[in-house]
Amino acid sequence: MIKVAFFGLEGWEKEYYQNRGIFTKLAIEPVFVDDIITADKLPSPAVKEMEIISVFVDSQVNVAVLEQLPKLKYIVTRSTGFDHIDLPACEARGVAVSTVPDYGEITVAEYAFALMLSLSRKTYEAFDRIRETGVYSPEGLKGFDLYGKTLGIVGTGRIGKHVAKIAKGFGMKILAYDIYPNDEAATALGFVYVPRDDLLRQSDIVTLHVPYMPANHHLINEEKLALMKPGAYLINTARGPLVDTQALVKALKEGKIAGAGLDVLEEEGVVKDEFGYLMKKREESEADLKAVIANHILFDLPNVIITPHNAFNTQEALERILETTAKNIGEYLKGAPINTVKSKK
Repeated sequence: MIKVAFFGLEGWEKEYYQNRGIFTKLAIEPVFVDDIITADKLPSPAVKEMEIISVFVDSQVNVAVLEQLPKLKYIVTRSTGFDHIDLPACEARGVAVSTVPDYGEITVAEYAFALMLSLSRKTYEAFDRIRETGVYSPEGLKGFDLYGKTLGIVGTGRIGKHVAKIAKGFGMKILAYDIYPNDEAATALGFVYVPRDDLLRQSDIVTLHVPYMPANHHLINEEKLALMKPGAYLINTARGPLVDTQALVKALKEGKIAGAGLDVLEEEGVVKDEFGYLMKKREESEADLKAVIANHILFDLPNVIITPHNAFNTQEALERILETTAKNIGEYLKGAPINTVKSKK
């Protein structure tokens, strides 16, 4: 029976698999590793013999990790994104990588609107005022309707299309940008593709739904933020490095845009474990440190809502992740891997 190492599974996730007999059906022996795997948290000797591992986005599978796993043949990540895995290094070693491509299309789209509504109706400010001061008054809490506003969707994949569906229900005008336009979806959902800069100029709210890769690092930078309306809002539930944090702070403080709803941050791993980061002896890049400082400034801005990479986090979505992960492993063991990803060469 082949062994599979699962990194960072929560207790209920283990029970989900075990109670449904999924490991037995797959004919695998699970090895649970409670911690994540990174260059600083390398696998134990027993795990080094594994051919298959399963990780989440908080692990970092890079060259240093791969060198410690000489028998590794397959990585299944319990996520849609895969920027935590060095794909070129995996390909050089003949290691296949599979993802969970569509578990969160509804879940993340709903969350994007939760952020939009929190900003448009000042719900967090209203709640915080009552909790902190006991003042039960709507003074200073005037918001705006989503109805009739222009929503700019950057990325019209699975999540982006669901965002368009929801926006249609709110009566919003929908613009979209994607390097691979889906004209059929545009017709069905009533949105219009426009050049990216035109989308930024015309939208009242811009929401990002693209994967992270080096080619779109800082997709939203100082130049692009300058194109947005002074009253516009930016929503990011995709990946932190899509947005230049320093440029965003500058735009917010100078009133070039009205606010932001962020479920992801640049260097968010540092935010989770800042003490450990600062205690590292290795020298960090100036850009990384600037991003950390900018994140702290964002936390204190009144027109910004930040949540801790939580858009995916519903029971239904997490169960879909577990089911697809099991299916990925099963198909790989049959010699026909599915949901595989390749590096952009």
